[in-house]
Amino acid sequence: MKYADEFRDPALAKKVLARIDETLARMPMPEGRPLHVMEVCGGHTHSIFRYGLQKLVPDSIEFVHGPGCPVCVLPMGRVDDCVTLAEHPGVIFTTFGDAMRVPGSRGSLLDAKARGADVRMVYSPLDALELARGNPDREVVFFALGFETTMPSTALTLLQAADEGIGNFSMLCQHITIIPTLKALLSDPHCLIDGFIGPGHVSMVIGNAGYRFIPERHGKPFVVAGFEPLDLLQSLWMVLAQLAGGRAAVENQYARVVPEDGNPAALRAIAEVYEDRESCDWRGLGAIDRSGVRIRAAYADLDAERRFGLVPADVADPEICQCGEVVRGRLKPFQCRAFGRECTPATPLGALMVSSEGACAAYHQYGATDGATDRGASDRSATDRGAPARG
Repeated sequence: MKYADEFRDPALAKKVLARIDETLARMPMPEGRPLHVMEVCGGHTHSIFRYGLQKLVPDSIEFVHGPGCPVCVLPMGRVDDCVTLAEHPGVIFTTFGDAMRVPGSRGSLLDAKARGADVRMVYSPLDALELARGNPDREVVFFALGFETTMPSTALTLLQAADEGIGNFSMLCQHITIIPTLKALLSDPHCLIDGFIGPGHVSMVIGNAGYRFIPERHGKPFVVAGFEPLDLLQSLWMVLAQLAGGRAAVENQYARVVPEDGNPAALRAIAEVYEDRESCDWRGLGAIDRSGVRIRAAYADLDAERRFGLVPADVADPEICQCGEVVRGRLKPFQCRAFGRECTPATPLGALMVSSEGACAAYHQYGATDGATDRGASDRSATDRGAPARG
């Protein structure tokens, strides 16, 4: 298939792997540990395991799985907010499929549906808007979540609802942003990430300039990557080439999709509809300043939080669940004490096991242990090498 097969060519993959080997042979390596390269995006994590890239790269390289999956960092309190709205009389609550299975303290949205709430999966916020048009006697709420990737579509849907004067439609906003998240990650004194494979989908919207603080302040390479196996292998080689050359920069491997300055029309729609939240809670990461957005006051009548007088819930994660350590890179999924036991895809305790982009789901689906038995991987993590592993 044109435009896909060329990025899955085994012969080309061997050539890139040979370049990786050559580059590693001439570069200084960290003492006492592998080289840690974080793939920020959950989609990259699944591609790595789907194509077995973690087994193809040399043992001296370790992939670290980052926080770039919005469902995976959805706090339990926000799930409780969703359930509260879903169980409000007269409400049709809509969202994407993965979000319906994330557990809160009162169960998931699917559990609320089983109790009688009208919860519906949609493929687009426009589907929710169409439900509002077709059910004028019902309140239709769309749970808007995701990084900058999905913000344009929800912003444009909200603007469409405002233009049409659809009064029975509103959004519960849980959009989060990537740059403050990376800043919080790099501020961790235990962080030992040597380079980053950056998110392609987010960068398609925001461009590349926002990442420059990573090489400029922290001296770490950052390469925006596509999602095919050759994209990821080439991006890894680009990270290594920077390290071997003693330099750090933002580079764009995914130039066929990602424009340097992002998508101006998408950015205009985001700026029109959303403004920064002073603080936003993340599952396992806690509160991160200005890492999320809310709907501007100009569109308050379309904001479900304001419309229903919602008081956001604050709920701690179950003690046995170690999603936070996994998202921070402190644990591999198989090192979590609940992985594959209390927490499975059928009975998920944490969002990392729910989402199709979650690291725990990837490890479980592909039977991965990241080399715990066959490659002698350390039982300590990329961002906490000085402390014993939990689990």
